[in-house]
Amino acid sequence: MSAEITKVLVTGASGYIAAHVVQQLLKAGYSVRGTVRSLKNEQKVKPLQELCPDAAHPLELVEADLNDPDCWDKAVEGCSHVMHTASPFPASKPKDPEKEIIRPAVDGALSVLAACAKNHVKRVVLTSSIAAVSGGIGDPSRPNHVFSEVDWTNPDEENIDTYVKSKTLAERAAWDFVEKLSDEDRFELATINPGYVVGPVLSGGDATSMEIPRRLMQREMPMIVKLFMVVCDVRDVAQAHVNAMTVPEAAGNRHLVTSGGMWMKEMAQALDEEFRDQGYSIPLTEAPNFLVSVFGVFDGSLKMIRPMLGITQKVDNARLRNILGIEPIDMKKSFVDMAYSMIERGFIKKSKKYRPREP
Repeated sequence: MSAEITKVLVTGASGYIAAHVVQQLLKAGYSVRGTVRSLKNEQKVKPLQELCPDAAHPLELVEADLNDPDCWDKAVEGCSHVMHTASPFPASKPKDPEKEIIRPAVDGALSVLAACAKNHVKRVVLTSSIAAVSGGIGDPSRPNHVFSEVDWTNPDEENIDTYVKSKTLAERAAWDFVEKLSDEDRFELATINPGYVVGPVLSGGDATSMEIPRRLMQREMPMIVKLFMVVCDVRDVAQAHVNAMTVPEAAGNRHLVTSGGMWMKEMAQALDEEFRDQGYSIPLTEAPNFLVSVFGVFDGSLKMIRPMLGITQKVDNARLRNILGIEPIDMKKSFVDMAYSMIERGFIKKSKKYRPREP
């Protein structure tokens, strides 16, 4: 553990990724402060307090909200390093994208970064997304292009997804903010750009990443769709945050986190192989794209993925392996581990034939 690191702040600590970041930091012996919107929300607070019973330093939790710029000075005070993971993520199409998603993402990030500059934080690791690199769906006009950290999504592109735009603008704003700081106030910035994050659930709150495994395991969709996603394990994403905090070469750089790409059919097959004889009937038949377009009129989540149907993308994860020193977890294992954790935490119904795994 670096002697320069006094306390690490993790924003949005009850989030899916953030809970893993908090756990890994505590296990590594760091002193950690996490922000939550309300300390009275036991569903989100209690799982955080149970993340690492043997931690050298007990987890400190404080209230802070992205929509309240005045709360961040106090939250950041006394922290040498900050992990800014908090960001709004839509489960369905928002009614007012600018107000509900884009402005909170950008303004929230800038509020946190301003507090970091004021409190002379040494390094900030910001959770961005592959959405800010490849638009989340790649580029159909360049099917052989391999996306890397040098690529940026065009936020002004016609019909751009709200979440994609918010992550792109928030990351751009962060880099611009740091660049304009005086030498006295400037801190180091590194960003983590994960793909579709899967793996065990530690937090008590729902997460958008759970949507596909839940729908497949509970057969909430009669057929699967021809959807390709760049996948990464939440444990790798968390480790990437921790390593980016300490590795000198991480400062001033973006870092794509991905294990590779999977079609939804491959995701379904991985779950089917593990859970078929445990009473779960996972759909394996692929729906024609035109059917998805038709049902998308009635189902907001289907409407959101319609532009992604049948499109693949290639991503370079060399920085993840070579700079952050992480060998990605197998994608099938990530999905299976996630399903087991969702069953145990009540996000997926237990079948009568369900067999818990050995701890």
